[in-house]
Amino acid sequence: MHRFYVKADQIQENNIIIRGADVNHIRNVLRMDSGDELIICDGQGKDCYCIITMVSDREIITEIKEIKETGTELPAKIILFQGIPKKDKMELIIQKAVELGVAEIVPVMTKRVIVKLEDRKKEARKLERWQAIAESAAKQSGRGIIPQIKSVQTFEEAINHVKKMDIGLIPYENAKDMEDTRSIIGSLTGKSSIGIFIGPEGGFDKAEIDMAEKNGVIPITLGKRILRTETAGLAILSMITLFLDS
Repeated sequence: MHRFYVKADQIQENNIIIRGADVNHIRNVLRMDSGDELIICDGQGKDCYCIITMVSDREIITEIKEIKETGTELPAKIILFQGIPKKDKMELIIQKAVELGVAEIVPVMTKRVIVKLEDRKKEARKLERWQAIAESAAKQSGRGIIPQIKSVQTFEEAINHVKKMDIGLIPYENAKDMEDTRSIIGSLTGKSSIGIFIGPEGGFDKAEIDMAEKNGVIPITLGKRILRTETAGLAILSMITLFLDS
């Protein structure tokens, strides 16, 4: 069944009104009409099973038949603090991280970041593009929420952010062995919020690792091999999912 997302003000007592680009997609691409069924997600973890009652050029009105919990969200809120990579790698990272269950992605300017987003207009365009990718990935993977792509933060701002969470992890090639990583990831069950730091190309500067450790962020290894920035986050997210997604 086709799936769409709406904002809270589009949901009425027994009806949901779809507006914007989805109207054209439903009418002219999917060729749906009155009587057809679809799923509309409120973006807060609930799925509304609906039937179309009216189709027009500007909006589509549906009647709610049943409401269920989406059931696809992880029990912990995971925030990915991603050092900004070169070119279009961030787009791949966002797409796959959303599929794997992150709740938010925070682009981070670390010491070794090569890309500089000093132009506010350029940054806004990037964030808009990244948010669209997150929404598309959420639809494809059946997420109950649309993960948010936050504004760019400095490494220090990101550290202050994660201090408010239950635990923070930072993959680092000089961390202890995999047995330690298994133990730490195994202890995540029951945590409500988890922060993950991933460095850009070239990894983290030693001073950044020291700052992270001083603020309670735990260095872990992801194995004997050096992973690219677009691989590291997906690796640790997959490991965490094994323990949390039950």
